[in-house]
Amino acid sequence: MSAPQADPFALDAGSVSRAFDRASADYDAAAALQARVREELLGRLEPFQLEPLVVLDLGAGTGHACRELVRRYRKARVVALDIAPGMLRQARRRSGLFRRFVCLCADARRLPLRDASVGLVFSSLMLQWCDDLAAVLAEVRRVLAPDGFFGFASFGPDTLHELRAAWAAVDDGAHVHRFLDVHDVGDALTRAGFSEPVLDVERIELEYPDVGALTHDLKAIGAHNAMASRRRGLTGKGRWRAMTAAYEPFRRRGALPASYEVVYGAAWGSLGASHAAHAAHAPGLARGEAVITPDAIRRPGSRR
Repeated sequence: MSAPQADPFALDAGSVSRAFDRASADYDAAAALQARVREELLGRLEPFQLEPLVVLDLGAGTGHACRELVRRYRKARVVALDIAPGMLRQARRRSGLFRRFVCLCADARRLPLRDASVGLVFSSLMLQWCDDLAAVLAEVRRVLAPDGFFGFASFGPDTLHELRAAWAAVDDGAHVHRFLDVHDVGDALTRAGFSEPVLDVERIELEYPDVGALTHDLKAIGAHNAMASRRRGLTGKGRWRAMTAAYEPFRRRGALPASYEVVYGAAWGSLGASHAAHAAHAPGLARGEAVITPDAIRRPGSRR
């Protein structure tokens, strides 16, 4: 009986962390798309009139969203969590003198927070960097309060399809990450126990003068190939020329397109939106008093 073949798209978590760590200092200069998606996701929170006491920015990056979340939810304790220490160093610079947010370096698959301790989980363009979506969603569901809200954005399978096709014309290696379809994400939310999940898709196209400019931007934001099956070492000149030639048929109006499929999602904890207002005023919830304290953060190896 033959052994099962390794998944060629499996991510190397260490490589992901190191890539974003190296990119942290110059990340913001190249992250125009990420800024656009972040602002869209923040805007989508406004109609819900949430009043969380603890907010978790999952995959906080350089802290732009945290600064806005602190401003918007003045009674809440905001936690910036990221797997890359360099990103959190940048984020700390945005933490205000009087309205600070907490920075935690941790893996999304093992959140160092207590069960049902978070009223809002915000995550912009982080989930696609997690190999085991089910494990991450299980952790989000665990730390989310029953009346809590989960708002996120991730990339769908049409993301960078031009680059994927160009590399496919050269070899059968895995060069562009695998992104989950919106229906798969919806199914995963339901299996994880979230209530009333809603998802939609936005398509964004960026333009570049050449493939080198695209790959430079991807490297600048830490989004280069972090798959365990990736080729080590430099790409040969012949293979690079073949890939760039295969990309050229996509050129329009003098520019090469880079497509992004952005999946936006929203879901509630187990009570759902219809029960959230009642739960917010349930006995024992002292409004304004439930903040993260040192004993609210789980110790390594603890189960709760």
